[in-house]
Amino acid sequence: MEKVILIKYGELTTKKGNRNFFIKNLYEMLKHKLKDYDVEIIKEMSRMEIIFTNDQLEEILPIIKHVFGIHKYHVAYKITTDLSVIKKQIINILDLVKFKTFKVEVKRSDKSFPMNSVELSKHLGGYILKNKPDIKVDVHNPDVIMHVEIKANNITYLYTNEYHGLGGYPVGSQPKALLMLSGGIDSPVSGYLAMKRGIKLEAVYFEALPHTSLQAREKVISLVKKLVTYTDKIILHIVPFTEIQEAIYKVAPHSYGITIMRRMMYRIMEQLANQRKAYAIVNGESIGQVASQTLTSMKVINEVTNLPIIRPVACLDKLEIIDIAKKIDTYDISILPYEDCCTIFVPKHPVINPNSEECLKIEQKYDFNNLIDDTLSKIKTITIKDQEEKQYEGLL
Repeated sequence: MEKVILIKYGELTTKKGNRNFFIKNLYEMLKHKLKDYDVEIIKEMSRMEIIFTNDQLEEILPIIKHVFGIHKYHVAYKITTDLSVIKKQIINILDLVKFKTFKVEVKRSDKSFPMNSVELSKHLGGYILKNKPDIKVDVHNPDVIMHVEIKANNITYLYTNEYHGLGGYPVGSQPKALLMLSGGIDSPVSGYLAMKRGIKLEAVYFEALPHTSLQAREKVISLVKKLVTYTDKIILHIVPFTEIQEAIYKVAPHSYGITIMRRMMYRIMEQLANQRKAYAIVNGESIGQVASQTLTSMKVINEVTNLPIIRPVACLDKLEIIDIAKKIDTYDISILPYEDCCTIFVPKHPVINPNSEECLKIEQKYDFNNLIDDTLSKIKTITIKDQEEKQYEGLL
């Protein structure tokens, strides 16, 4: 009887002719995440097995929990498909579990097995009752479910546990996008949700020293370290935005400051995306949450770029976003009191229905194109890897 971790794909199984591509991406991510462990990963079209040493199990399971593309996973016993062996090993497994009620669930993909799923479930249930007379069957709310999966090639899996994976697609099964990471609550959640759809992310942080602090930058780096647990690495681009921001507030009415600022950010994002071969911009905008996130504002701001803008939290309310932030452990970092350049310069009465022509008139008052080119040349870039502590003395 061999103990394995049994991985089930979920949404990946809907991909038909492209399924192998997604499975390969999941395999490569698991291989990377478990590179420091003595494991063997076997990938098949319907499932994946991780063969491990017992003393590593408690360390491996939390790692698998953070890998997108997995629907469910189980610590299972892999045995030969033989009725007498199945019955014997079921009793051995149940001897390790404390319970008063149970049920047996059978899945039989090997149709050559002489009993169908219902027949085998009844047969095994009766055998368990015979060998454990103090317990009872409860098909509605049992203490333990004995799962039996009869597979092809003379293989059967037995298990009593079930862990829920993150679902989605493995990171890397979609092309790259750039995440506008502000340090607030919303943008890390957007990054997490984008990665759940398989998007490979690089993060972009706009800072305006000395108006923003080095603690604000550290806050963003800490957020990237949380997000990188779901992938192999995240490249972080730190954009020196001070000169542009100060120029905006010299020429723009205060009410238009945030609108012009976001338009400049999008222009920089588009050029950086072209350099980095990224296909889209991801941000944490939620419809109506602030003045720059009304539909009118989004339309006017979007006009400066042709790249797709992905807004994963656009239709979530703040409490829903906070729930996800707490789940992925970014919330406590996001609420640290270090402001970013978006919050420091917020006017008292920002325009909520900006006009495109008015924006163009304001932008013509200053040579922003040269300023953008200069800013792009001064971007600092660091790579933050998972499972690795890294120092950033050269940046701080």
